[in-house]
Amino acid sequence: MHQIEPHYLWRHLYKASSDKRSPFYRTEHSQFEYTNKIYNYAIHPQWDSFGSETLLLKVLYTDYEQGYVIIELIGEWNDTIGNDIAVLKRELIDDMLDYGIEKFILLGENVLNFHPSDDSYYQEWWEDTPGGWVAFLHFQDHVLNEMEAAGIHNYICLEEEDDTTWAWKTKKPEQLFHAVDELVGRRFLSEV
Repeated sequence: MHQIEPHYLWRHLYKASSDKRSPFYRTEHSQFEYTNKIYNYAIHPQWDSFGSETLLLKVLYTDYEQGYVIIELIGEWNDTIGNDIAVLKRELIDDMLDYGIEKFILLGENVLNFHPSDDSYYQEWWEDTPGGWVAFLHFQDHVLNEMEAAGIHNYICLEEEDDTTWAWKTKKPEQLFHAVDELVGRRFLSEV
């Protein structure tokens, strides 16, 4: 796992460590010193810790004018023991909401497991974004199945593989955002 880096092709467009509104402002990363761990596995030093013992993230892009953020995750999402959703909500999401971010894209291809608890923090997140949405993309099928079984899909858009979203690494951030915004919009229209 120490070789899995966060997506880096957008670093010339945005760096959370240079963003004064980011909780990761002035965070310094080593290319050589591996200080982050998930269980006994060293994790690439470019990932950021937000307080979870089993899940790390990287804020890849934030657009305050359009009110969206793209976040990549790695590790194990554990709401049962660590209440990762509560930690994520309190340590990162609430700050972003204060700055007008209401559309959240979370990329989870490197999330290996999900352990559910209740859905109250997902519901709170949904209620806190009345003009927006939360979309989980590119998660492993078994993780999406666990999330759906826990009822999270009632508050979070869980998207399976799709040509418009899955080639996300070859897109610019705004292209990914517009594709997801359209996808989520179609989903909401079909539910009405």
